[in-house]
Amino acid sequence: MNPRDPTGEPCRTGARRLGVTIYGCGRDEAALFREMAPGFGVVPTITEAPVSVANVELAFRNRCVSVGHRTGITHSTLRALGRAGVRYISTRSVGFDHIDVTYAESLGISVGNVAYSPDSVADYTLMLMLMAVRHATSMVRRGDAHDYRLNDVRGKELRDLTVGVVGTGRIGAAVIDRLRGFGCRPLAHDRHPGTAADYVPLDELLRLSDIVTLHTPLNTDTRHLLNRRRIERMKHGAFVVNTGRGALLDTEALVTALERGGLGGAALDVLEGEEEIFYADRGDEPVESRTLLRLRQMPNVLISPHTAYYTDHALSDTVRNSLINCLDFESENRHG
Repeated sequence: MNPRDPTGEPCRTGARRLGVTIYGCGRDEAALFREMAPGFGVVPTITEAPVSVANVELAFRNRCVSVGHRTGITHSTLRALGRAGVRYISTRSVGFDHIDVTYAESLGISVGNVAYSPDSVADYTLMLMLMAVRHATSMVRRGDAHDYRLNDVRGKELRDLTVGVVGTGRIGAAVIDRLRGFGCRPLAHDRHPGTAADYVPLDELLRLSDIVTLHTPLNTDTRHLLNRRRIERMKHGAFVVNTGRGALLDTEALVTALERGGLGGAALDVLEGEEEIFYADRGDEPVESRTLLRLRQMPNVLISPHTAYYTDHALSDTVRNSLINCLDFESENRHG
């Protein structure tokens, strides 16, 4: 009898057990992998450490590995994986910016990403918008100091605002769906329009929008998509929300615009250079990022540690689809 996956469907590998090495795996992910893997006919080798030349031996005899998005994978690590016999990397993320996919393919290693609930990031994006336009950072800080006066600057209601959505894939489209429920005017920009929205050129979107939210993939074309020139063209008093990738935004240019008062504020779940800062308790050590320290001092800036995707539903999707990716690769390349 074939093993069955957690949805009750026959396991794709039949009686054959597939070994998969899972790198950079936190405790919550590890628990889900151990729970789901047997139903898919997968034998997982799990480590909390990110993949590196030093631990590539964990992948020996496993053609498929799963990696996290928090640490970049170097060319030397990719070469070591290739020598170990790895032919497929499934990244537990939508983005590929931590992997040189072209170089991996030159080594005979295919790279795949995962889809997970877009609602996780879309919900969080709307929360950040609401917090930004209601000056939540300033309000909370004043409350912590027992200053309960009203803010000198009144908040705004979303129904009165134009919101520009840059990137309308699954997450951007889900954000637009939510914005309609608030009665505001959504504008959209994407090279490949894919949802029902009022699409405009990027510069026009920046000129008209009270809030600009970023949801486009990070690649060589979109790095610093919001650069100094474009930030200067934004509507005076506008807010920037970024739950995509930190490098979509020229952070130094953003800081300058905020310090000069050209922008109303920013809500950032991602940040350039976050790899050396986020996902660890830094309370007992100095933070070296001058840009982060400047942003944290501003009462109109909210920063969270790349947590928009982090929900029960999305994490379950990520683990399940990571396993399915590996099974699909093996099924398609069984005789490769």
